[in-house]
Amino acid sequence: MFIMYFTFSSAFTLGLMGLVFHRTHLLSALLCLEGMMLTLFIAISLWFMVLNFISCSIIPMVLLTFSACEASTGLALLVATTRTHGSDHLQNLNLLQC
Repeated sequence: MFIMYFTFSSAFTLGLMGLVFHRTHLLSALLCLEGMMLTLFIAISLWFMVLNFISCSIIPMVLLTFSACEASTGLALLVATTRTHGSDHLQNLNLLQC
């Protein structure tokens, strides 16, 4: 059981470290966020299965739905940013100019 918790916590931590340290492209940031959300989805699903909480089985599906909405919104922002600025580099984006 400990190896499962270690695996999910290390996968989430790797996604978080990728988001913090490798912020050159918007696509890499979106992929790190998606990896973190999928890790949370699998961890919560397995946690509810281990504890036999049948009444809370909708929570992982809601999390997966929010993850899909986040991914589609992020990809729409990626396309809009690439069309307006010419690249997806995060350093070229300025909130005052957008």
